[in-house]
Amino acid sequence: MIKINEKKRLSRASILNIVILIVFFVFSLSLVKIQIIDRDIYVSKDNFKSSHDVVVQSARGEILDRNGNPLVINRQGNSLVFNNAEFPSSKEQEKRNEIIFGLIKLFEERGEEYINDLPILIDGSGNFVFEEERESDVEWLKSSDMLNLNSYATAQNCVDEIVRRYKLEKYSKEDALKIGAVCTQMKKSHFSNPYPYTFAKDVSTELVSSVLENNKFYKGVENSVEAYREYVDGTIAPHIIGRVGPISAEKYKEKKNEQNKIIEKMEKKKTNTKEIQDAKRDFYTLTDEYGEFGIERYAEEYLRGKRGVKTVTKSVKDEITEDFSVEPKQGDTVILTIDKNLQLVAQQALKNRVDSLKVQTRLPCAAAVVVIEVNTGEILACATYPSYDMNTYQDLLKEMAEAKKANSDQFVYDSPLVNRALMGAYEPGSTFKPLVAIAALETGTITESTRMSCNGFYTHFKDMRPFRCQGRHGSLDVVNAIDRSCNVFFYETGRLLGIEKINEYGSMFGLGQATGVELPEAVGTLASKENREARGGKWYPGDTIQAAIGQSDNQFTPIQIANYAATIANGGTRYVPHFIKSIKSYDYSKTVLEREPEIAVETGISKRSMDFAREGMLKVGTTGFCARDFSGLPVQAAAKTGTSEIVKRYNGQLVEGNNGFLITFAPYENPEIAMGIVVETANKGSQTAMIAREIYDYYFSNKGVGPAQNYNELLS
Repeated sequence: MIKINEKKRLSRASILNIVILIVFFVFSLSLVKIQIIDRDIYVSKDNFKSSHDVVVQSARGEILDRNGNPLVINRQGNSLVFNNAEFPSSKEQEKRNEIIFGLIKLFEERGEEYINDLPILIDGSGNFVFEEERESDVEWLKSSDMLNLNSYATAQNCVDEIVRRYKLEKYSKEDALKIGAVCTQMKKSHFSNPYPYTFAKDVSTELVSSVLENNKFYKGVENSVEAYREYVDGTIAPHIIGRVGPISAEKYKEKKNEQNKIIEKMEKKKTNTKEIQDAKRDFYTLTDEYGEFGIERYAEEYLRGKRGVKTVTKSVKDEITEDFSVEPKQGDTVILTIDKNLQLVAQQALKNRVDSLKVQTRLPCAAAVVVIEVNTGEILACATYPSYDMNTYQDLLKEMAEAKKANSDQFVYDSPLVNRALMGAYEPGSTFKPLVAIAALETGTITESTRMSCNGFYTHFKDMRPFRCQGRHGSLDVVNAIDRSCNVFFYETGRLLGIEKINEYGSMFGLGQATGVELPEAVGTLASKENREARGGKWYPGDTIQAAIGQSDNQFTPIQIANYAATIANGGTRYVPHFIKSIKSYDYSKTVLEREPEIAVETGISKRSMDFAREGMLKVGTTGFCARDFSGLPVQAAAKTGTSEIVKRYNGQLVEGNNGFLITFAPYENPEIAMGIVVETANKGSQTAMIAREIYDYYFSNKGVGPAQNYNELLS
């Protein structure tokens, strides 16, 4: 019995020793893991104080010309932002106000701007008033999202609520309004840990240093290095490139509705939470920027980029580290069809012509030109004059607002903001005659041998006064009628054709209809009985013959007449004009979009009919109205001038004048480019030829084109 008990005791002791060894081994392994393997993790936990995620804005994509020359880029600059993790909470509103007011005074002393977007001003009588043309912003201010006031609340009611809500009673009305503007903007931007509030953008390094040196007072106010839009040369095609600005309340509502629908679809598909959060991160907010107009607006979805997320960690020693959990992605690069250097030549040519004409006319002059590739529809240059510098756009707006208040005519007719190339609609005058000639030849209304006699007057309608021609041209065929721009020939041709047939061919060439270009454009009008009667008027037989020479109700844009000229040049294929050549990823590793030539209409017009019209235009460019200005060009250019009468009220008086037009293409034998040009109050169409001359000179000289052929050699 004794031996059995001793064996049991020995067995228990062995088991206990084994258990102790196992525990010791496990403890040793844990110690090794803690002290060696996971040492960095535990060290960081010991030092860890706080951590939060911050949404990081992406840089906008760049815009380049067709040759890769930068037009719009990004540069780095300073922004002063409020970091919610360090900034006094909303429970410490008085402290918030002290910091904000201190910053406002500092900025005003240094003459620098901070963000103040409150739509309320103090008028000359010391009363609070809503800022003009800010209806949507006022609506938001009164809404349940902000002040929760009735729609009929006054500006004073809004300020009273702002003062109450943000505890601004101790400040003067002026200072309370300034501080309140910042506080409302903070709410508008959803100020929180993920979304810091930007107090000021593009701040000087000196001012940033002053704030950071006094960081004990300016608690939570930090510098953020951000990407800012920069125009390499703000004068290059500002109407086309456009600009970015704060998103409008209307556009935000539109985007918000779109975004809500996206989330609804994702939730119906039972998309996981992370994907929904990723989608929401790139949704627009009320403080985002958005393309205001031009390519910046049209290509917004490509240029905008995608936001990132960084985790900001603060140690017990107040050391801050930042790590990206989601890298921000820069927007795509948009490559335009525009040639930067040709655009500059076109702009200067317009300026030269307009400035020289201003001394000859009683009206302010303006002009536009569109240069287009005839076999692709790519727009190489699109210029308007007067123009402006995008870098001083805001100053121009202020100047125009002051002129408007003073009832000045300064910007009534020659506003630099108007994109005349796309939005200006004009009677085209005799530039319409080649189309009428083509329609008449194609339908058999006339032949190449048809001759008509011009004695200076057209008297077909016995009950009407005679319609005049600008000369006495004698007997003419269609080629010489185009060259001499004989009204009588085209009066009779138009009468024989009829307005319906004229418009059928006008539509083929895209006149009086949208071209399909990426940017907003005027539609214009083809003169017709239906259009006249729709406006309450009456159509007379004389209107048809007036329409045949590009008058009556015809209204076309420069881009339409440029594309019309291109269609004649290439033999009858009308392309869709476009400004975007391609879109690449920001690192050029991927082609996002490649714009191929798009055919709008194959007119099917015979080469024979086209050739007779082209021959008449060649004579205009070589021996006719444009011969002097086109003399010595590197290539032979075909053209057709036009003039239309206008009456404008200027300085309280009705003043008569003429708009000048030109359609042209070159080289004649193998056309590459075509143009549509208008010069308001140029007196006659030939005044436009020098503009085309300067553009042709640059374009073909830089392509290494040799000396031009003689006119007779081309016809042989």
